[in-house]
Amino acid sequence: MDPSLVKIPPMKDLTADNITENVITINSLCEDARMKYVLERLVTHLHDFARETRLSSDEWMTGLRFLTEVGQICTDVRQEFILLSDVLGLSLLVDSIDHPKPPGSTEGTVLGPFHTHDAEEMPSGESMSHDPKGEPLLVVCTLRDTEGKPIEGVKIDIWETDSSGHYDVQYAGREEPDGRCVMRSDKEGLFWFRAITPVPYPIPHDGPVGRLLKKLHRHPYRPSHMHFMFEKEGYDHLITALYLRNDPYETSDAVFGVKDSLTVDIGKVGPELSKKYGVPEGQALLTYDFVLVSDAETSELRAHNSKVALDKLGRKVKIVNGLPIPDLD
Repeated sequence: MDPSLVKIPPMKDLTADNITENVITINSLCEDARMKYVLERLVTHLHDFARETRLSSDEWMTGLRFLTEVGQICTDVRQEFILLSDVLGLSLLVDSIDHPKPPGSTEGTVLGPFHTHDAEEMPSGESMSHDPKGEPLLVVCTLRDTEGKPIEGVKIDIWETDSSGHYDVQYAGREEPDGRCVMRSDKEGLFWFRAITPVPYPIPHDGPVGRLLKKLHRHPYRPSHMHFMFEKEGYDHLITALYLRNDPYETSDAVFGVKDSLTVDIGKVGPELSKKYGVPEGQALLTYDFVLVSDAETSELRAHNSKVALDKLGRKVKIVNGLPIPDLD
């Protein structure tokens, strides 16, 4: 860039007291109001963090080396940065902010690092798990909107571990997906399938995130759960999971994903369901009624929550495209 073509604000004599305002000033030429606002707050909080902790050079370099190692271990099937975001509680926080839920709708939770895009699409009634050691499970679910109307044709991604607590992508030489599938809801909003009863498992802890957990005296385990992701035009994208009640890790999930509304009991298939779905009586049963929120409902609630939260912080903002930017009028 030719410096003569850009009127960069002159920097002052830089000190620990004025470096923040100088960085914000020199970034202020950005024409994207949202990006400029995000960078302003990022720089402010990063600098305040350094000041409040009196960050040493050694600690700063340790942090940089840690982030470098996190990036180096990432692959297409292992997203260590997502894992880091998860164990710091940031993933759940961002989801809660970006996908707010009105009362009565299904809450979201963390995506986790093991979702893939190669799951086989299958009709209701099929089995998504081929693990002979897993406890057979019948899953029967419905999808409705906030007015109670069934939603047809929703794309539903579903995935879980095998009976040993491993996702298919964790095995070397994986040739095809297992323990995952894609389904579509029918005109009644119904979808059902065969799986195995979820089991608890540890997140990958042989890398930098695992070492961090050990240093913090935290365990790497997640409670038994099954992941669901729902997509349909006109509805807010929902990433969620169902967690088994009374799991030993229910109240200490390594990635903070458990919510009371997503905690379920495993039942048993009775005579009526056995006949209807063609599974043995007494087999493990999981049922749940999911409630999706429209894009319009989510957008309105997101804007409202943003305004309320930032008003409490004393920040004057306006909402543009559903996101806050400074209100300079």
